Amino acid sequence: MTSSDEGAEQPWRPQRQRSANERLLWDRLRSGGAASRAQLARETGLSKPTVSSALAALEQAGLVREAGTHAPERGRIAVLYAPDPTAGYALGLDIGRSWLRVALADLDGTVVARSDVRNQARTANSMADLAVSAARGLVADSGLDPGKVTQAVVGTPGVFDEEERRVRYAQQLPGWGRPGLLDRIRDGLGLPVAVQNDANLAALGEYTYGVGAGSRLFVYVMIGTGLGMGIVNEGRLFTGAHGGAGEIGFLPWPGRREPEPAADGTADSMEDAVSAEAVVQTARAQGMTGPLTAKDVFDAARAGDAAAARAVELEGERLAHTVAAVSAVLDPDLVVLGGGVGHNADLLLHTVRQTLRTLTPLRPKVAPSSLGEDAVLLGAVATALDAARDLAFEGR
Repeated sequence: MTSSDEGAEQPWRPQRQRSANERLLWDRLRSGGAASRAQLARETGLSKPTVSSALAALEQAGLVREAGTHAPERGRIAVLYAPDPTAGYALGLDIGRSWLRVALADLDGTVVARSDVRNQARTANSMADLAVSAARGLVADSGLDPGKVTQAVVGTPGVFDEEERRVRYAQQLPGWGRPGLLDRIRDGLGLPVAVQNDANLAALGEYTYGVGAGSRLFVYVMIGTGLGMGIVNEGRLFTGAHGGAGEIGFLPWPGRREPEPAADGTADSMEDAVSAEAVVQTARAQGMTGPLTAKDVFDAARAGDAAAARAVELEGERLAHTVAAVSAVLDPDLVVLGGGVGHNADLLLHTVRQTLRTLTPLRPKVAPSSLGEDAVLLGAVATALDAARDLAFEGR
């Protein structure tokens, strides 16, 4: 580098250093809670004047605020500083076959507004428009400045193909794989929109807000109209080379009836064996009649219906095979059961655990989701917050 190059770059160095100091202090306050100038100086190694200058800049930008005082045994009363959670907001959306859920959260991750809307859309375009109207309506009703909402994350069945800009493998949402639908949502919201598989987001939701907190490697198995799985390794989502890690519904079912693919070109899969429809089919095979849903079968089992109880027992055995397969590949310390079927873990867990003992020496802890139907939505919020915090700091 020539001396003239060095001279040209020199004026930027103090600005970059100030920015780094401000980010260091802001991250420390976000992770460690309110602190005084002196405490921040001790913990970061920055000088007290540097800390004071950086805090003043962050306070002027609306990123931190005074949060009370601390009276030490000796010395003067110290002012405490904390991040201002109202400096920005993030949107999470969960698009499912029956429901569309939207939540708005501040930078602390506190959900300040939410809306659950019946998904009665008949076309993929109308479903995208419903997501936009629900989200925009939620922001408007919250009374917050829309300009402070800086990032949205959408949870959806299937895998988002970034190159083709479309969702693949979302059989439960007809037409949802058409290119441009997620761009339609982004344009309608006027925000950056990231798209993620619903089971992956549910796993992140459980890790951030639920039973997965502190787990080294855990998986979230979502059993509903389909079958999917999210994998979180030391706090980070694992999605594989093409985003398809966890698509366990495509695994061939070991007890399938045909050695070759069926006439329509598909073999019986794990999704066929374990999903909500499988519960209904098993219940009919056990003698239940009339209009049935998986919920009906579980409700009947709780009420003492023998045929329903047997159907639920068989579902638990099949789930144990799923957990055994996952354990052999990933060796998780925790498997969380979620989704419409998984939320009936009170009826399933005993059979899952008992059957697992007969299948494999690998026996992770198996637990129900603690977030229930909110797992995907809260995972979307947690993911959106990472970007929203960065945008809030960069926009200061």
